[in-house]
Parts: sequence; structure tokens; C-alpha cells
Amino acid sequence: MTDRPVVLLLHGANLGILGERQPEVYGSATLEDHVARARRAADAHGLDLEDLQSNHEGDLVDAVLAARGRCTAVIVNPGAFTHYAWSLHDALAAFDGIVVELHLSNPASREAWRHASVVAPVADGTVAGFGGLGYQLAVDAVAGLLEQR
Repeated sequence: MTDRPVVLLLHGANLGILGERQPEVYGSATLEDHVARARRAADAHGLDLEDLQSNHEGDLVDAVLAARGRCTAVIVNPGAFTHYAWSLHDALAAFDGIVVELHLSNPASREAWRHASVVAPVADGTVAGFGGLGYQLAVDAVAGLLEQR
């Protein structure tokens, strides 16, 4: 147990097969590679990182609710849940810390149905379109916002 602030990193549907799934869109790095990058960034900022990937919306909701009062921030790459998971929106709205939405690709440059995010209205900001670098940038954003507070 440490006194370091805890950041919860969540990954939504189909992100467990990164590296295999549409590498022309999502790159060849695996989810484990992205988590390792985020963990290195968190450690450099004096943050602890927990992560969870689930293809089930309720698992992510449960994780956000369990993070209330315990974690300082949630970074969420919701995958397809971005566009319709109102229960995730509501859980994040009830979270009392920093929320950063994260996407490997840039949803705004893809199919029209990907342009709307139900997560964005309850996020402090969104990191999108930077591939694996986005995981580091999201942690950097959390650290910067914590510094400002």
C-alpha cells in the first residue's frame, strides 16, 4: 500500500484483442503494451495505475463506482461503448475525480456513427488519434490536472 494517488485505466469492448484487430486502424501494439506505457508514465508522475478491460458495460460501471473516493482519476478507452453506454456516462458523472476519455484512433475522422460520444460530456478532456502515445498523453493530462488542483 502506498500513499500515491491511484489512476484507474479502463478499456472497453474488443480492446483485449488489440494488436490483432484492424492493425491498420489501431496499430500492432497489444493492450498489454499500452498498459505498460501508461504504467511507466504514471510511475514517472508518482501515480499508481490499476487497469481493467471488459467487453461488458456493467463491469466498467462497477469499476467506476468502486473507484469513487478511492481513485483520483479514471482514464477510459470505452471502445464502442463510447457511442451508446449511458450507464457508463452516468457512473463517470458520479465520479468525484478527473476523467479522461481516450481513443487510439480519431473517431471524428471515421464513420459518422463514431462522431458522437456519450462519455465526452462528463470527461475533463479527450485524447484521440495519437495511437499508443495517447495512453502516455492521457496519464500526462491527469498529472497536469492534479498539479493545477
